[in-house]
Amino acid sequence: MTRLIILMGLPGSGKTTLAQHLLTASPERRLISTDAIRAQLFGDEAVQGPWLQVWREVQHHLQQAVKHISQGQIPDAIYDATNTARRQRRRVLTLARSLGFREIIGFWLDLPLEVCLTRNRQRDRVVPEAVMLRMHRQLLGAPPALEEGFTSLIRQSWHQ
Repeated sequence: MTRLIILMGLPGSGKTTLAQHLLTASPERRLISTDAIRAQLFGDEAVQGPWLQVWREVQHHLQQAVKHISQGQIPDAIYDATNTARRQRRRVLTLARSLGFREIIGFWLDLPLEVCLTRNRQRDRVVPEAVMLRMHRQLLGAPPALEEGFTSLIRQSWHQ
């Protein structure tokens, strides 16, 4: 079965760390990371660049992943991006379904904003706090939901 794991959460929530753990458990998985795509396109993952250019690469990588899964070369794919806005998630879900992904697992890393802000300040590539706050509002206003089209949705929450 063609399976896609979509990671969601604020910068600093642990998405890339989770992706690395999933790759360690199954190294033949395909990781599709918007940060890696930005580094490839613009020479630095911190350079946001035109989203349409990044999105085209995401589409290409997802197409290749479906092909390789269907051929038995890889077991599944992981999409590592913040996906904080519902419209972003719907766009990815619509594309994934149209390409032939049949199982789409959403994995929402729901850490407290303060934890993500602290982690963000300790990174080499700091996301502006205003951007973090906007993303947080997006998640609060429209949290990931099964009804968006996920086959299953896992919410890992560390809230008190």
